[in-house]
Amino acid sequence: MSEISKNGEKETKPQYQVSRRGFLKTGAAAAAMGVMGAIAAPSKVANAAIHDLNYTPAKGQWSKLRPVNNYGGATVHFVENNDQWLGTSKIVGPIKKSGEFNSGFGLATRGLLGDKARFGLLSQGERSPLTGGIMQALGMISGDETVMGTPRKDKLPIPDPEQMSQHIKDLAYYLRADDVGIGQMPSYGYYGTKCMPPITLLAAGILPPQTPIAEVPNTEPEYPYVITVAVEQHLETYLASTGYDGISVCQSMRCYHATANIAVIMARYIRNLGYNARAHHFGNYGLTVPPALIASGLGEHTRTGDCVAHPRMGFRNKCAAVTTDLPLVADKPIDFGMLDFCRVCMKCAVECPSKAISLDKDPVEMNGYLRWNSDYKKCATFRCGNEEGVNCGRCIKVCPWNSKENSWFHEAGLWIGSKGETASTMLKAIDDMFGYGTEIVDKYKWWLEWPELHKINIPS
Repeated sequence: MSEISKNGEKETKPQYQVSRRGFLKTGAAAAAMGVMGAIAAPSKVANAAIHDLNYTPAKGQWSKLRPVNNYGGATVHFVENNDQWLGTSKIVGPIKKSGEFNSGFGLATRGLLGDKARFGLLSQGERSPLTGGIMQALGMISGDETVMGTPRKDKLPIPDPEQMSQHIKDLAYYLRADDVGIGQMPSYGYYGTKCMPPITLLAAGILPPQTPIAEVPNTEPEYPYVITVAVEQHLETYLASTGYDGISVCQSMRCYHATANIAVIMARYIRNLGYNARAHHFGNYGLTVPPALIASGLGEHTRTGDCVAHPRMGFRNKCAAVTTDLPLVADKPIDFGMLDFCRVCMKCAVECPSKAISLDKDPVEMNGYLRWNSDYKKCATFRCGNEEGVNCGRCIKVCPWNSKENSWFHEAGLWIGSKGETASTMLKAIDDMFGYGTEIVDKYKWWLEWPELHKINIPS
């Protein structure tokens, strides 16, 4: 594992590690955490946490197909939305609408982060054969004619908003979402501008790399509700990966494609009922996803800056959204202690290959709210220009919240991690002892790599 030395540089230190499976077999795990008395029935940890609510949910909060929210053992509290907070993110001033044009990938596509980053981004599909297949399929459902449309003129009779919310959640699970939430869409979450054409069409090779990109105003309607869906990235694949090898970009694209399909189908379904709906996914966004996720009760901001962590999945997932005027009941944002955990962990910052993630103790102001500010230019430059693999997901691999298998022991760990800074420090120590995030479990490596393809060719 790497640590930050006094001069601010990374250095590798030997770490004491034990076999997690051997440790579990001895029965010493719970004793080491000092929580056996608190979790007399470990299999019930998640249920106990779920009932730790400070309000009575509307019937539309739950789903027939998944009647109990799976928070993976974390203790979750519900919080109110107002003009001073979005979930647990403190609002300290006006928030300006953003857009993709000046994002890290936007700068890379325009050549403002160097030729290597530009052509590395635009050749991801060529350098990763599996990614090329996924991105082509994603491009086919990314046009405006697919994500938008005119609703039927005669509205069909629908249930009341509470029952309709339950129905929409059941639909998301039926379409293979791993979680779903409904939120009141904050107006500042909509894009102020858009890229024309969308960056994804260039990255997927659907448009030639010399295609010019323009920044245009986003004139789309702003609907009051947002439905967000998440699909989990494959855990075993991450356990076998460095986080920035040949499979890295595929981990993202597989889930982007899955959530895009869900969003496109759901939006079309809502329009077929007679209501407006717009799908937002990796191939064609009209909003920025993190505020939508927080408003929908699917997570909190993390040290990585833009990423929103889910109580069970961490940020080892990818998401899409549907904005709509269909009458719904919004979920409440959640608090499961992620900010306290990120204050003491810093593992993503220490392990980041580009040193893009902040080591600050506390969040700082950015665009009217408090967050940890990653250096998005460093991040995008490394991800687009990486020749040890294709792109990067190292922060996803190493985060203690993301690297947990499905067991009572890991549910207990998430329960600990959601109990404040002192408990989070203990979870981080246990995580390091087991080598979570920094280990490579070779038996799970199923994919093929062609390292010669990782080389970025810069046209003369």
